[in-house]
Amino acid sequence: MTIPFFQVTAFSQSVFGGNQACVMPMEAWLSDELLLRIARENAVAETAYLKRLDSGVYALRWFTPDLEMDLCGHATLASAHVVLNHLEPHLDRVEFDTQSGRLVVTRSEHGLDMALPNRTPASAELPLALAESLNRTPLEVHLARDFMLVYASQKDVEQFVVDRALFDRTNLGTGGVIVTAPGEDCDFVSRFFTPQATILEDPVTGSAHCTLAPYWGARLGKSVMQAQQLSARRGALRCEVKEDHVQVSGQATTYLEGTVHMNQT
Repeated sequence: MTIPFFQVTAFSQSVFGGNQACVMPMEAWLSDELLLRIARENAVAETAYLKRLDSGVYALRWFTPDLEMDLCGHATLASAHVVLNHLEPHLDRVEFDTQSGRLVVTRSEHGLDMALPNRTPASAELPLALAESLNRTPLEVHLARDFMLVYASQKDVEQFVVDRALFDRTNLGTGGVIVTAPGEDCDFVSRFFTPQATILEDPVTGSAHCTLAPYWGARLGKSVMQAQQLSARRGALRCEVKEDHVQVSGQATTYLEGTVHMNQT
């Protein structure tokens, strides 16, 4: 059995920036166990599996090397890039049926615009195990799917460190920890960490901006914001808070294209 394979960099115009995702179109789903094994073998933050339902309509699933996710922004952007540039390049819009509902991605002057769920956070208490793992205490703690820790400055985010042994005492399932502050050259900056995960820090996390954009939009009095994620690879995102969703936009570029040969042994 062979499966087409694309490795795409999302939220960057450079193949050495942003966040990498493997995108694998298939005619029928393989077993969950095999999809997870493939994601582990791919060894990037996320593998996206596509199954075509109709022209411009695909079922989409996301797997990290550890588990299936309920939502992944950068792999959705990467999947849209593959559909609109490789599979059906005559289209300007693609729809994905996912665990988080139907997600629509369109071409625009910003690159690709994704309509993602609004996950406005609420104030929360930080679990003791998480609090003890941080090298600095946040000014605010909020919670949606992910914990969001708010700091005073971009430098706080850049210098943020966790004690991995203490951090990994907490299991947040599909959630993680967002670290954020006002940006120096943009509206806000962030980083994203997941306890007990193969990849501790996610390079660029589109889904985190479902929470970041509503928070910073309310705090800054803006509906349109520019954001940067300050991992080693860095990434740039445009966020717009709409009435019923968050629009997250960015660039994507293909790094690799090929074929995976499966013997399932």
